[in-house]
Amino acid sequence: MNTIFSINGPVVKVRDTKDFSMLEMVYVGTKRLIGEVIGITSEETTIQVYESTTGLKPGEPVEGSGMPMSATLGPGILSNIFDGIERPLKQLEEISGAFIAEGASVSALDTVKKYDVTVIALVGERLNGGDIYAVCPETPVIEHRCMLHPNLSGEVVWTAENGKYTINDKIVQIKNDKGEIIDLTLCQKWPIKQSRPFKERLPISKPLITGQRVIDTILPIAKGGTAAVPGGFGTGKTMTQHQLAKWCDADIIVYIGCGERGNEMTQVLEEFSQLVDPRTGKALTDRTVLIANTSNMPVAAREASIYTGITLAEYYRDMGYHIAIMADSTSRWAEALREISGRLEEMPAEEGFPAYLPSRISQFYERAGYVETLNGSEGSVTIIGAVSPQGSDFSEPVTQNTKRFVRCFWALDKSLAYARHYPAINWNDSYSEYMDDLANYYDENVSIDFLKYRQQISNILLEENKLMEIVKLIGSDVLPEDQKLVIEIARVVRVGFLQQNAYHKDDTYVPLEKQFKMMGIILTLYDQCKTIVAEGVPVSTIVATGIFEKVIKMKYDIPNDKPELFRMLTVEIEQQIKKLRTEV
Repeated sequence: MNTIFSINGPVVKVRDTKDFSMLEMVYVGTKRLIGEVIGITSEETTIQVYESTTGLKPGEPVEGSGMPMSATLGPGILSNIFDGIERPLKQLEEISGAFIAEGASVSALDTVKKYDVTVIALVGERLNGGDIYAVCPETPVIEHRCMLHPNLSGEVVWTAENGKYTINDKIVQIKNDKGEIIDLTLCQKWPIKQSRPFKERLPISKPLITGQRVIDTILPIAKGGTAAVPGGFGTGKTMTQHQLAKWCDADIIVYIGCGERGNEMTQVLEEFSQLVDPRTGKALTDRTVLIANTSNMPVAAREASIYTGITLAEYYRDMGYHIAIMADSTSRWAEALREISGRLEEMPAEEGFPAYLPSRISQFYERAGYVETLNGSEGSVTIIGAVSPQGSDFSEPVTQNTKRFVRCFWALDKSLAYARHYPAINWNDSYSEYMDDLANYYDENVSIDFLKYRQQISNILLEENKLMEIVKLIGSDVLPEDQKLVIEIARVVRVGFLQQNAYHKDDTYVPLEKQFKMMGIILTLYDQCKTIVAEGVPVSTIVATGIFEKVIKMKYDIPNDKPELFRMLTVEIEQQIKKLRTEV
């Protein structure tokens, strides 16, 4: 029997054994704590334990499972709340109360609940990995498609009648190429650190529409893309991700609370359960799965929570759904890597993080993508990861390494957040590399002028940024009138376009068509004002008419379903400018 030799926090060592394999899941101690083999030498085996090792003693047994750390995939994932190793928190609470007991063993999915299953596989049909053999309504808005495990194939020799079944009931039998009979149930297992296979990675060409103007228009993200949301304490990372989770046009949301404060995670769990999904009118939890790993939970489980979340996302992607993952925050995950690395006595790299930090971050973000699945459908996984640099220092290793592997960088600004400018994304420090990939979509679905308008709006903001350097030194009075106009128009862009009110029914989510028309109004105002400023009308006279404030308030005054009102606003601007010209 293999026994514990030494214990160092979550790191446990076993001497003189060759019974374990790399990345094998093991049961540690008499309480059967869940662990994973992370190192093997001729003398000892190193295991990281995903639960608290308090009370563990040398000499207690360690038992192998013969399989890697895996997630159970099947109906019942959605609407559920899991810990980092896919144990349902509601069931754990029933067993051990508010605090999770060590070694608490509970099935990842409900084995008693029955689902209304429709078997679509036919006797005599050949099934290959990824093919769908049965479907059932998992929630009122999501159909669960049971797929053959990617490593299996064979001929269907028996199917069950349509009806109600639990996740472990036999639904289909297949005979593989060796002549073996394999029973298929509603669920399967998959190693969390291994990405699920697909037929082909497709080019990224469709935006993930969020309804947030600064994102959709200025800094877009594509379906199957990756984005980082770095920001210091209080800049609104979690709030931004909540807004995206509620409004983005993904089919399913996977929210990973990785090492976040307990009270913040509690707020997430309570708020998500009360939110009404704007797409379906039903509960938002019907298409959401939450993975809650708070900062007081065992540190090793933080690492697992990221991989568990991405595995669940890939599973639903393979059914043909578009998934958005909110990882909050990857900095806590990196801190867990640093702590375990220190206990393993590995050589530290920058700021104490392990030398393999960049490769771990890249492995995570590389699992995003827009793909053709094994069964021929299209699905995507979009990853939006929050980063929490200490002291808002974007030069620290986690932010810098994340920046290397994502194509969208939404830098949150403390001064914007404190000025109540939300989303607090600093347009000067942020960027998106997806604009060229999405150009055809905007041309075909919005307008061929969309990208031209966006470029002009971006140029105004860039010009304002340069002018503000001069204003800080010598004041705005010395600027020529045309430059004063740029500053005024930039204020209209910032307050009237980039700033959004999540509590206003028309401003919390703005369709692309309205975003385009808002840009058009701002640029019309700029062009008209530029003409009369060149004719000698001072900017202060134009500001005094109140037309700038009128344009700023269009986000509230013009409802999302009445785009025709923009024409009336354009006419009003033209009349106001004409009146000024006659007065001069």
